Amino acid sequence: MTETGVESLVRQLSDGRFHSGESLARLLGVSRTAVWKGMQKISRETGLEIHAVRGRGYRLALPLELLDADRIASYIRSGSSVVPEIRVHASLPSTSNYLAERMGELADNTLCFAEHQTAGRGRRGRQWISPYGTNLYFSLYRRFPLGMQELAGLSLAVGAVVAETLSRYFDGISLKWPNDLLVDGRKLAGILVDVHGQAEGPVDTVIGIGLNLRMPQLSGDEIDQPWIDLESVAGREISRNLLAAELSLALLEALDSFSGSRLSAWMESWRRYDNWHGRPVQLVRGERVISGIHAGVANDGSLRLEIDGRVEHFHSGEVSLREGVSCERV
Repeated sequence: MTETGVESLVRQLSDGRFHSGESLARLLGVSRTAVWKGMQKISRETGLEIHAVRGRGYRLALPLELLDADRIASYIRSGSSVVPEIRVHASLPSTSNYLAERMGELADNTLCFAEHQTAGRGRRGRQWISPYGTNLYFSLYRRFPLGMQELAGLSLAVGAVVAETLSRYFDGISLKWPNDLLVDGRKLAGILVDVHGQAEGPVDTVIGIGLNLRMPQLSGDEIDQPWIDLESVAGREISRNLLAAELSLALLEALDSFSGSRLSAWMESWRRYDNWHGRPVQLVRGERVISGIHAGVANDGSLRLEIDGRVEHFHSGEVSLREGVSCERV
């Protein structure tokens, strides 16, 4: 069965009801054997759990709200006069890689969503676990007429925007420098900003966002750090399409402002969600560990760390933040 056929099977099964092999075969114009093989492929490649019951057919263990470009566009249109190009894929290695490979042909603000990523990227080369049809994985392309230095702090501004948007559903979200969103120390979402261009500009950016919305436990068991998902803390079901549109709209509005205001417009928001200020922390840079007191974020997006009574600034995107017990340099 072709990839298109498999995608059609998933869409038919997404309602969580039983569908007979005969009806599915008739709908797709294939044999019942091809349907059975398609089910095996879905289980193998997406990790979705399929129940097969003799006399009743096939169904997903849980229904899915699959992403729909038209629905997302409709939601965005209700809050903006300009609707960007929206691309939705069943599976990609990475939404950010997809856009980065096509920058020369993309219109500004092109959005790319995927139901599933086979090579999703987190910080410091970590894999971003991306089960099918349950969380949100998307990227946005934007060209700025600015130099790279002027884009310092972009990932922090994006983090503040995402935190504000998600706080409509739950008010216990915090930001950890430079671009993680946490709830009680457990990771809820992550942001990666890839920058391409000349130092003096213009600069092409791809902003990638991964959000744990409804993480299946089996997929969660593969994650090597504490995690949480939005529906668990919100205590209710959340529409993937509506949330995708809300995040996209907030991000588009923020990027329109960033060219003029830089990070300064979001500093107050960042500080509101930053619960690390004043606490002893450790910065890990490869084999080097630096301990000190978290002294906030500077207007250029750098981390301010008090070490032995002096405040030092750290810009590196490879820096990881961890609670420490000492304030001495190691």
